[in-house]
Amino acid sequence: MMAIWYNMVDYVLPFAWAHHIFMKNALLAVLLVGPMFAIIGTMVVSNRMAFFSDTIGHSALTGIAIGVILGYQDPLWIMTFFSIFLAIVVSILKSVSSVSTDTIIGVVSATMVSLGIVILSRGGGFNKFSRFLIGDLLSITPREVLLLALTLGGVILLWFIMFNKFLMVSINHSLALSRGIPIRLIEILFCIATAVIITISIQWVGVLIINSLLILPAAAARNIAENMRQYHIIAILISIISGIAGLISSYYLSTATGATIVLFAAMFYIGTFLQKFRLFKFR
Repeated sequence: MMAIWYNMVDYVLPFAWAHHIFMKNALLAVLLVGPMFAIIGTMVVSNRMAFFSDTIGHSALTGIAIGVILGYQDPLWIMTFFSIFLAIVVSILKSVSSVSTDTIIGVVSATMVSLGIVILSRGGGFNKFSRFLIGDLLSITPREVLLLALTLGGVILLWFIMFNKFLMVSINHSLALSRGIPIRLIEILFCIATAVIITISIQWVGVLIINSLLILPAAAARNIAENMRQYHIIAILISIISGIAGLISSYYLSTATGATIVLFAAMFYIGTFLQKFRLFKFR
């Protein structure tokens, strides 16, 4: 399967950067991660959950630390299970506590980040885990690309089955309840999906910027979209274009790929914000 992809890239993209296997892998990863992040990001932005997704990303450090303590060479699955556990805990605390959501998430975030850093830095061993902070998309392997493809397939299936319920809960809780929708269960399910996607992608995107990559395309699309269909399509296009432009630019500039992609997404957000402001001003 990857051989077909390599041959297609060689045929369609006769550029110097496209001759490298690691760039072909990274390009395919961008084409998979972009839509996945855009789809989830639209609902994260609509539900005002940017702080939650940022907490999940930063708390991955504790997941890595737990994996190290348990002796795992690859902490991905431990990180994933820990993120799912954390997403469920935060969702439950939000529903049973009288404390504001921002406070709960802030407390969890600060605690998990600190705990992860303390464990990983014990004995001066934090440096070998620093790659998780900025990510390394160019190191992605065909097997990991397959994991991203399966994750994207899962997201599309989830959206096909649950989108209406997700949307109803994000718009109006009372209306959702009147339709017999179990609000808490839907919220927990969405939080789990967000946590899984963030955790699986974090080693290639990086703890420090993964939330930006999740939020910016959706926020930019929301500035100019007139309906939900446009919202999703524009977010996906912005995410893919930013990903490709950032990947190629990082190759020639020798910069961190994830951060370069985020900068392009940020430019899209600034452009759509100015467009929205201009249209609002002249109405």
